[in-house]
Amino acid sequence: MTEPFSVPVTVRGYETDVQGHLNQAVYLNYAEHARWSLLQAAGISQSGLIGKGVGPVALETTIRYHRELLAGDEVEVTCAFDWGEGKTFRMRQAIRKTDGTVAAEVMAVGGLLDLEQRRLVADPREYFKELAADPAMFGL
Repeated sequence: MTEPFSVPVTVRGYETDVQGHLNQAVYLNYAEHARWSLLQAAGISQSGLIGKGVGPVALETTIRYHRELLAGDEVEVTCAFDWGEGKTFRMRQAIRKTDGTVAAEVMAVGGLLDLEQRRLVADPREYFKELAADPAMFGL
């Protein structure tokens, strides 16, 4: 199995709370940043999605916090897609310190919304395959 896609992020001071650790809501921003970075790296742009009449939607997100992150910490945020049958897919993500310590795990359920009908498309895999220059980045 290949390593999941990842992007580096440095924790910024303004993202921390009164205890000095990364604010819990910012973990979601890091996860979202990694997802969009993966789309971009695979050759999928927002304009490409809109041109196809679809947009990604988050349906459920769970975060497990393991270790605190402090201003200046450098992390890698991973992103891997798990495909099942039907309209949804899962994204597994880890926020890992440079020493390998997992600070948080994010599990999200997503789909692709038909922007005209305002309903999930039947098979999001087909859209990703068609739009991506490198569908293998999504495990396709």
